[in-house]
Amino acid sequence: MDKKILLVDDEPNVRAGLADILRELGYDIIEAGNGQDAIEKARAIRPDLVLMDTCMPGIDGIEACRQIKNIEGLTTKVIIYTGYINAVDVTKARLAGADDYEVKTEGFGKLLSAIEKLGFKREREEKKE
Repeated sequence: MDKKILLVDDEPNVRAGLADILRELGYDIIEAGNGQDAIEKARAIRPDLVLMDTCMPGIDGIEACRQIKNIEGLTTKVIIYTGYINAVDVTKARLAGADDYEVKTEGFGKLLSAIEKLGFKREREEKKE
């Protein structure tokens, strides 16, 4: 059975690109464009993993992580990612309950490695170019 990943990013192009890569690898992807939507979808679909950008309008990724981690009975893992390197955000992410914090890289290599590090094995092999 495919692992359900809730992918949260307010940038549609980033979200679409990452979603395509994850679907090719065999993951079941549910998308959200902001923190509030992520919290609601996490309650409803109970994903195995949440991948969430930090910088979003309204409820940011750190606060959304905190609220998702406080959903009763939900044991989902959360990886927060960002395009910016900021040690303060790493500390905030850990305090909010994030299981990992990664910087977005071209091709999302670090993020894909973090997913595997948390035990979410790829169902399909990456395509060789």
